[in-house]
Amino acid sequence: MNPWAALSALCVGFLLIMMDTTIVSVAIPGMLTDLHADLNQITWVNSVYLLTYAVPLLVAGRLGDRLGRKPVFLAGMAVFTAASLWCGMSDSVGMLITARAVQGVGAALMAPQSMAFITVLFPQSRRGAALGVWGAVAGVATVLGPLVGGLLVDTAGWEWIFLINVPIGVIGLCMTVWLVPGGQPRHSRSFDLLGTALSGLGLFALVFGLQNGQHYDWGTVFGPATVTHVIVAGLVLLLAFVGWQYRNKREPLMPLALFGRRNFSAAALAAASIGFALTGLYLPLILFLQSVLGLTPQETGFLLVPMAVAGGVAGPLAGALSDRVSGKWIVLTGFVLFAAGIGMLALVAEPGASPWLVGVALFVSGTGSGSAFAPMANVAMGGLPPTLLGAGSGTYNSIRQVGSVIGSAATSVLLQAQLSASLRSSTADAAAGLPPGPRQEFTDGMNRTGELSEGVGAAPPALAGDLADLARRTFDRALADAAGATLALLVAVLAVGAAACLVMAPRAPKTPGTSARTTRDEDVATAGERRPLDAR
Repeated sequence: MNPWAALSALCVGFLLIMMDTTIVSVAIPGMLTDLHADLNQITWVNSVYLLTYAVPLLVAGRLGDRLGRKPVFLAGMAVFTAASLWCGMSDSVGMLITARAVQGVGAALMAPQSMAFITVLFPQSRRGAALGVWGAVAGVATVLGPLVGGLLVDTAGWEWIFLINVPIGVIGLCMTVWLVPGGQPRHSRSFDLLGTALSGLGLFALVFGLQNGQHYDWGTVFGPATVTHVIVAGLVLLLAFVGWQYRNKREPLMPLALFGRRNFSAAALAAASIGFALTGLYLPLILFLQSVLGLTPQETGFLLVPMAVAGGVAGPLAGALSDRVSGKWIVLTGFVLFAAGIGMLALVAEPGASPWLVGVALFVSGTGSGSAFAPMANVAMGGLPPTLLGAGSGTYNSIRQVGSVIGSAATSVLLQAQLSASLRSSTADAAAGLPPGPRQEFTDGMNRTGELSEGVGAAPPALAGDLADLARRTFDRALADAAGATLALLVAVLAVGAAACLVMAPRAPKTPGTSARTTRDEDVATAGERRPLDAR
């Protein structure tokens, strides 16, 4: 059994999972028109995927322990592939949201199995290199989504951003059957149904409240329940989930003992912050590039190539390097570069900005995210005993995805709020120099624009002559300001992740007589866990 061949099959599934977290962003303008939807509905097309991906991850890790990682991975890929076909055939935004929810469940079944497989297939001394490839796939896939999406939207239509998954998924299924080992010990696991319900309902309430706050004007949602009530209910349910995990001594869904390990806790917080930033980046970026700079979806995709290339090169190098030096410093360097790249984007987010400057900023961002992703996983999983691999992988991936879900919702809300405020301010400034008649016409038109699609995704009003040019410039100015403010939020979140990196314990220095023994012990333990896998 060749572990690298098995890894290639696992990476096909992980490529699909991560690519579909961002591929929708480049198709937003087309979906708004073709599906007669507003931005809040289209944002749910992405957020519902992230949500149904995040919630079952903890259970999916345990399913892999109980039923076997290979059959659960295959089931997840089959569900994901079938749901992708459903997405491509959808003719309404409601049907598309439903299909994306099912797609997220398929992704949740795959993700923890791929990471747990790596920790079993590769000994500790080579695990960093393997996780480097895995991390590079994640980094490239998140950028490949808008790139491939742009090409498909321009040439075939937005439906094909989902239909392309079908042949890739079939290939991945065949590769997994042939290349991934199937024999492994299966453990009798109980399922924490109460924990699953508390975590799922809590996450849903929190994300629903955050994402729909602007839609409900932060007021009443139904009956006496307000947006604030929904968010608070979500937080209370999540706190109850943590309390139940503490009290559940049998087999909790998320063993709190994991967080007694300093590196796991720090890496999990860092993973949440990078998930937040990676997912939150694309909505303000794509709208800025297409609506303000006037790039086509295909041109937008090509502009993201530097980020994909940088992440693809940096990931394997950083992963291999983490086998030799402390992953702490590699991850920290990646966070600093990622934050610097997004900070550059925030600074150049102006009407008329040079696409070349945007490309440089994206290159820096890709280098940073690629450098951080793989070593961060190595830090989190390194040293976990075999009995905690499934739970550790599921918990780590779940926390990263929770960060992604909240990032998607938070950036959408902030972008909508900032655009609404910027439109009012820019409209007042632009209208000040107009005569009374045109001033009222211009102001009324811009106010209507601010009410459409929660303020984002609407076009400048249909005005004549000079007023049309002024409306276009005012709208572009407001959207650029809103995008810059939203990107600044991501820099702040990455700063939190960088602080978490500082808490990580550096690798102990190698000394004669200890390092060799430690390495042998780790490899023997890994081999012992790996040996049953080799049996076909």
